[in-house]
Amino acid sequence: MTDNILEASGLTVTFGGLNANDGVDLAVPTGSFVGLIGPNGAGKTTFIDAITGYVPMSAGSAAFKGENIGDLKPHERAQRGLVRTFQSLELFEDLSVRDNLLVAGYPTKWYTFILDMFHMTPKDPATEARVDWALDIMGLTEDADSMPTDLSHGRRKLVGVARALAGKPDLILLDEPAAGLDTAESQNLGRHLREFLDHDMSVFLIDHDMGLVLSVCDYIYVLDFGKIIAQGTPAEIRLDPMVKAAYLGAEAGEVQAAVGEAITATGSAPTESGAPG
Repeated sequence: MTDNILEASGLTVTFGGLNANDGVDLAVPTGSFVGLIGPNGAGKTTFIDAITGYVPMSAGSAAFKGENIGDLKPHERAQRGLVRTFQSLELFEDLSVRDNLLVAGYPTKWYTFILDMFHMTPKDPATEARVDWALDIMGLTEDADSMPTDLSHGRRKLVGVARALAGKPDLILLDEPAAGLDTAESQNLGRHLREFLDHDMSVFLIDHDMGLVLSVCDYIYVLDFGKIIAQGTPAEIRLDPMVKAAYLGAEAGEVQAAVGEAITATGSAPTESGAPG
């Protein structure tokens, strides 16, 4: 029995002769928080797409909880507990926050649309409880009856993550959840994400917010031109010269890394003077 909930071995995705992912070896230990960073176009989202079945692997393999999932469809992987978020929120604007989660939480059958047409969809107490649980974890209980259009961008991003939680996944893959958030919103998101580990979940995160990644992840992989160029703890990644050159540039890397360290040490970002705020 493997201790890794997710393993990718030699994973390769090819588009028109270009390897978007080129022999990627990556593992997410059960109960851990693992990050994947890299510059735009490095192949990060493609990796999540391949793991979740939205694009086919050209070579290599992926295993979830010890099972090879290469031939499974996206919904079959989700049913096994492998769930993802998307960069585009695509919330149902005409449904309340709670109803957005219920849509994701209820299992869909071939006859579901018929029941919906006649308003005959039966309520499932277990699903309703999972939705309440997801709202609580993300701090959205008070917004449950609100419409997405009434929420700030930061709160809407939390709804997107909560929707993925509604199925009570074993592993959640987060694709740029902090995109568009300010520092305070990113810190708030990070606090919620770390709590996932207390609920028997493992987490895989890709994001450009270096402060967020350094403050929440146990282990980080760095992808550039489809290849893993570095891996290690946040402290090791912060000092890796290849990471600074490929991902941020040395000066920007130091600034973002300092933010991550401050968040880890104090729970808040540094002020303009450099002291924790």
